[in-house]
Amino acid sequence: MLAVPASPTAARLDARRPPIPPALEVIGLHKRYGDQVAVHDVSFSVRPGEIYGLLGPNGAGKTSVLECAQGLRRPDGGRIRLLGLDPHADRAALRRRVGAQLQGSALPDRLRVGEALDLFASLTPDPVDPRELLEQWGLAPHARTAFANLSGGQRQRLLVALALVNRPEIVFLDELTQGLDPAGRRVAIDLVRSVRDRGATVVLVTHFLEEAEALCDRIAVLDEGRVVAAGSVAELAQRSGLPTVVRFSTDADVGWLAGLDPVGSVERRDDQVQVTGTGAVLALVAATLVERGIVPADLRSDPLSLEAAYLSLTGRTAAELDA
Repeated sequence: MLAVPASPTAARLDARRPPIPPALEVIGLHKRYGDQVAVHDVSFSVRPGEIYGLLGPNGAGKTSVLECAQGLRRPDGGRIRLLGLDPHADRAALRRRVGAQLQGSALPDRLRVGEALDLFASLTPDPVDPRELLEQWGLAPHARTAFANLSGGQRQRLLVALALVNRPEIVFLDELTQGLDPAGRRVAIDLVRSVRDRGATVVLVTHFLEEAEALCDRIAVLDEGRVVAAGSVAELAQRSGLPTVVRFSTDADVGWLAGLDPVGSVERRDDQVQVTGTGAVLALVAATLVERGIVPADLRSDPLSLEAAYLSLTGRTAAELDA
């Protein structure tokens, strides 16, 4: 079938359409507690339908940013727009459009799991079926268990399920998988993806590099109350100055690759070649090899590590994130 080009009129109309506003926009946010500055000039923007991560060690200011973004705390400076509204002045209008699981949340000790979900469902006009959430989050066997008798991981699952009862447009998850065992963490990661796939935006606060890398479309790295860098994992790696490693196999002499501008080194072991460089080194190496009639079937670039980028950007190790 032949493609039909857009008419000039349609193209002009498309160009006039306003850009889609961010689901969350934070500009120059400041927050202090007494003499302590928790957040200093933090800015980032979350696109509708993405999973956006706030990554950093304990005390980096992540939770303070999240609480200001939801109108739970009043910032000392800056501007925030949540779904186009002021999260503090328009809290009532936003209540049914926003879901949240906050670090340190709790329920009455004697309230049972099923009762909590039924209660939250009764407060929203179009709730998710509580029985569906019980099954999704592995809570069905504990439906009649009191909150005080739940394990830490079970409490976490319940609090996340409660954040999803009202079919929110945007969901805030603060240390989602803290307290979950490895199996529970995998389930939680899959469920967060399903929330996004149903059209919701997710803002995820975490200090787990693996979780951020597995889930987030883009990430803001916070350290000591400031945004150190923001972007996709690949963009963070590029900004950190990390080298790109290109590998392929060939018997041909390719030592001349060392003369290309972005290439730092060329190493060979038998027929395996490793080229280390920066920028678009993969594309340049591939194009230059083809020009010389060398077309390796296994040409590839090693995946860039968020852990390595984080270390380069902050000087902190993964162990310090968990401290």
